[in-house]
Amino acid sequence: PSVDTLEQRIININEYFTFSLYSNVCRSLFEKHKLMFAFLLCARIMMNDNMIDMVISLSVCLSFCVSICLEPLPGEWCSKLDNFQRLLVLRCLRVDHLTHGLQDFVSAQLGQRFIEPQVTLHFHCTTESSPSTPLIFVLSPGTDPAADLYKFADVMKFSKKMSAISLGQGQGPWAEAMMQSAMEKGEWVFFQNCHLAPSWMPSLERLIENIDPSKVMPLFSILQNGSKMTIEPPRGIKANLLKTYMSLSDDVINSCSKTAEFKSLLLSLCLFHAIAIERRKFGPLGFNIPYEFTDGDLQICISQLKMFLNEYQDIPFKVLKYTAGEINYGGRVTDDWDRRCIMNVLEDFYCPAVLNPNHIYSASGDNCIYLQDYLAYIRNLPINDTPEIFGLHDNANISFAQNETFALLGAVVRLQPRAASSGGKAREEVLSSGFLLAVISRSLSDLVKALKGLVVMSSELELMANSLFINAVPEMWKTKAYPSLKLLGSWVSDLLQRIRFLNDWISGGIPSVFWISGFFFPQAFLTGTLQNFARHAMLQIFILHPQVMKQPVVELTKRPESGCYIHGLFLEGARWDPLAGLLTQSRPKELYTEMAVIWMIPVPNRKPPQSGVYICPIYKTLTRAVELPTDQSQQHWIKQGVALICALDY
Repeated sequence: PSVDTLEQRIININEYFTFSLYSNVCRSLFEKHKLMFAFLLCARIMMNDNMIDMVISLSVCLSFCVSICLEPLPGEWCSKLDNFQRLLVLRCLRVDHLTHGLQDFVSAQLGQRFIEPQVTLHFHCTTESSPSTPLIFVLSPGTDPAADLYKFADVMKFSKKMSAISLGQGQGPWAEAMMQSAMEKGEWVFFQNCHLAPSWMPSLERLIENIDPSKVMPLFSILQNGSKMTIEPPRGIKANLLKTYMSLSDDVINSCSKTAEFKSLLLSLCLFHAIAIERRKFGPLGFNIPYEFTDGDLQICISQLKMFLNEYQDIPFKVLKYTAGEINYGGRVTDDWDRRCIMNVLEDFYCPAVLNPNHIYSASGDNCIYLQDYLAYIRNLPINDTPEIFGLHDNANISFAQNETFALLGAVVRLQPRAASSGGKAREEVLSSGFLLAVISRSLSDLVKALKGLVVMSSELELMANSLFINAVPEMWKTKAYPSLKLLGSWVSDLLQRIRFLNDWISGGIPSVFWISGFFFPQAFLTGTLQNFARHAMLQIFILHPQVMKQPVVELTKRPESGCYIHGLFLEGARWDPLAGLLTQSRPKELYTEMAVIWMIPVPNRKPPQSGVYICPIYKTLTRAVELPTDQSQQHWIKQGVALICALDY
């Protein structure tokens, strides 16, 4: 807008340019990186204006941060800190709320529009293209822009003027001929699966660079390589359901012979699909492996649902659960624990209860007849999903928020400039520790010499220096070490504790209670325990029977007659009640709890009980599991992702 003063015009130009830069860059960023970019942009602007220092020490901050609610805390807690200093304190005290703090920080400095989603519609991308400026779609797992592009071509009356080819070995000449024809006739060209033809990409680049706009039909366009934009699946249950139902029609949802049953099971199936996708964000609490479930999995399940309802007089729930859980979705699942989890989740959605008119998935519980009724119901769902809908504990949101924050901060640190440099079983554990300590000592000595200019800075030493700079464990140490997700400081403390455990074993003899997390190979230790007992008993087949002890570690001063005591495990998703001797719900904001001592007793030909226990996986020993007594169904704990882990990541 026109203004009277030069100063205001400069301000308007800066604001327009800043937001234009943000919008154009965000088109080629995935959703998880947009907040990070907005924060870096905001921080760099403030640094150039001398509004924040490059290094700020928390020791000079005499105040506190504001909580996630907008109401300020009393006294001087807010008045002595600026917005950036509050972020520093928030990072130290409540990591799970830092993303909300970053949003408030960017919104306060640059405006609300810098944290709102930047939606890029496919049909808008043609305005950014030209005969010599093509487009590239960067896809995330489970997305494909082809269907939307074909629909847009129909709208633009270009369905017969759009050529597409899936690249691969030997497809280069065909693609080049298609390009030449499209330039002459004024058509669109769509190259798919470019990652399968990396050797032809330089040829494609030369073709585009040599395009003469004066000799090309104005309507010609290459939707492949140039201005980049990301395409992601919707985030959240509400967005997933909206996408699915907006692709349906009244004819589809009323085309089954059992219309009422089909509508109920269709909504249930779509909700299961959304939950299966969204559980990935909770990390190991959701699934051990982030599987790439796609719309194709849902569409084949919908087709099978309609077919089975039309062909069977009674609804074959067992067949539906098998085809969906074991074949369509389970076919992508490679982890046995994840397959058990997805089948248990599916039990809640493919069951007779969903046919009850009073069955509800949320507090609204409306009865929908037409497609618009379903869309209205879905639009009234909350934007932010609660862990309850996934069968998870409320603490799962804390884990998700912390993981999201650590990933964001890790990316921020990696983008910062760096200062350049100038130019038996016990015996196996001891040997492994010795090798690791030797590598650490030698590499640190070499790095110090390189920094002093006494030796050449090799690529390995440079990578090691970069890792130390960002508080990460160097790769050359990881290759000789045990699996760990800890940062460097916590990793070193853990290493010292492991060495102390082995030294005490060597000097004081076999311990009465073994710290299972202190072994390089904990699974080998348990296997060795079984082998030793089998030799003494002259039998071959033994299985470890876990018995949770009531006594703490300090009271168990003698080794058991058979088997061994182990400690050092942590429960995630639940806690152990020592008074009741049962697995129970986690306390609020208590993500991990230390597990009691477990007595691993070798028992011949033992069969696990069918009820009253939860078969709990132990991670870092992926082939092992223990049975924990519980007064709830095993299905309840499976959906909550309860597991025992040998070591935390902090």
